[in-house]
Amino acid sequence: MELPAQLELTPAWHEVRAELRRAVGDSMFDIWLAALEPQAWDGAVLTLQAPPDTQRWVAERYGRLLARTTQAVFGSAATIAFAGARPRRVRSGFLVATPPESQGSAELAAGPLIPRYTFEQFIIGDGNRLAHAAALAVAESPGGAYNPLFLHAPPGLGKTHLLHAIGNYITAFEPSRTVRYTTVEAFTNGFISALNSKGIGRFKHLYRDADVLLIDDVQFLASKARTEEEFFHTFNAVHDSGRQLVLTCDRLPRQLVGLEQRLCERFEAGLVAQLAPPDRATRIAILRKRAALDRVNVLDAAVLELIADRITDNIRSLEGALIRIVAHHSLTGRPVDLALAKEVLDAMHPASSQGELTVERIQETVAAHFEVTVEDLVSPGRAARISWPRQLAIELSRELTGRPLQAIGSDFGGRSHATVLHACKRVRERINNSVEDAAELDLLRGLLT
Repeated sequence: MELPAQLELTPAWHEVRAELRRAVGDSMFDIWLAALEPQAWDGAVLTLQAPPDTQRWVAERYGRLLARTTQAVFGSAATIAFAGARPRRVRSGFLVATPPESQGSAELAAGPLIPRYTFEQFIIGDGNRLAHAAALAVAESPGGAYNPLFLHAPPGLGKTHLLHAIGNYITAFEPSRTVRYTTVEAFTNGFISALNSKGIGRFKHLYRDADVLLIDDVQFLASKARTEEEFFHTFNAVHDSGRQLVLTCDRLPRQLVGLEQRLCERFEAGLVAQLAPPDRATRIAILRKRAALDRVNVLDAAVLELIADRITDNIRSLEGALIRIVAHHSLTGRPVDLALAKEVLDAMHPASSQGELTVERIQETVAAHFEVTVEDLVSPGRAARISWPRQLAIELSRELTGRPLQAIGSDFGGRSHATVLHACKRVRERINNSVEDAAELDLLRGLLT
């Protein structure tokens, strides 16, 4: 049954929003769809208002989902359009936005900046202080400080947030500068599309003429020979002309297996800054900030403390847990209290039943971080890619489990007491002489405690 044109728009749109959130999940909804606002409904077309810099991306990536959810609430004949854009009807019968000036395929490789990722919304802690300071320095003086800036951390610790914060800051305070943001996946797809459409010149112009080039997830360059070659020349063109590059990755440059040494060396030529998992106080501060942004009144501080205790190594998961608790509150009418928080968290992030930290868990964590196997760590092999992870795992086992050195040696393939002592000594030597090695040990310690 179709809704009459005079029906109140807001309650119907709330139904659409709830269904969109269920369909894409809290994180993706908050990033891409939360900013959508209904502007008009004439009984046939629902007109939406979207931020100009994300409108095209939302239309192309989520257009069909928007159409389905809108039709489920507004009626099967309903269509959607975006304000200020020329509508284009596609196969399923809904309308999506197309900018008044059509863009070539190369331009589609450059993605939009996320407006809510700003320096003001970034919570600073001991684990990310250096990365934040470096990112702010780059934003204030592009090409003049830390070029390139290489941010590395496991997923969910704020690399992408800082990358977009740099872009948003420069766009706001130096609008004459050209800022380009892309992921390696989008760069690769755009490059392939440009080759197929004979638009390679346009593609090169898009990136090589940027004043500030922001590139996410460079680990995905590995084993893509042609893309890597193009990326190498793009990097040189931007860097050699004194313009700014910022890159993010889930590991250190030297850990990028399958990537040419010449490119890894360029990544290390500027500042390499790590983001480590936030400590408990920082996690609670992040939750308070998120609650304030979403205008959620959490009266019981124990709710935020419980979330911070359950989720220790991923900010995205931390915020997602709060969103889920608030969603349950909205849908059931129950207060946001400790009982509701425990019920929601037990389903997604149950309390650890592991008891004491074990050598086995340390081995699994270190092996996953370095992309080797536990079998590698306990094997007789002495290859560099195995020996350093093994030494770190032995040192962490000594530090965190309290097991005798002889027992730790047995856990690592029957190694002797002297071998364990040598491994621990080697780790101490390296962390005393290398900030990056010390940071890596801190990162692994944070993942385990």
